[in-house]
Amino acid sequence: MTGIDNIRSGQTLTTNRSAVRSDSNSASNRSESSSHAKAPQDAVSLSQQGKAIGQMHTDLAAQPSFDSAKVAAIKEAIANGSYTVDPEKLADNMIKYENEFSNF
Repeated sequence: MTGIDNIRSGQTLTTNRSAVRSDSNSASNRSESSSHAKAPQDAVSLSQQGKAIGQMHTDLAAQPSFDSAKVAAIKEAIANGSYTVDPEKLADNMIKYENEFSNF
């Protein structure tokens, strides 16, 4: 069965209700379900906004989560000894970060 996390935009999710059973006597369930007519199916379709959000998620997931050029420049600065830390700026940013989370 397809989970909701596996739905892609434009696809319809269909499920068979008779397939989702959890009894210890599965053999009798199989014979019971085969004697019934075809079970009703549920269907889900996404709105245009839902599809757009899915596309944005796909686009964002394809982009790197960090600036690789900036990381390379910092690595080189550390390696050649030219990287310096401004302790006041660091402290200010730490306080700002803490203040943002103290409001929750």
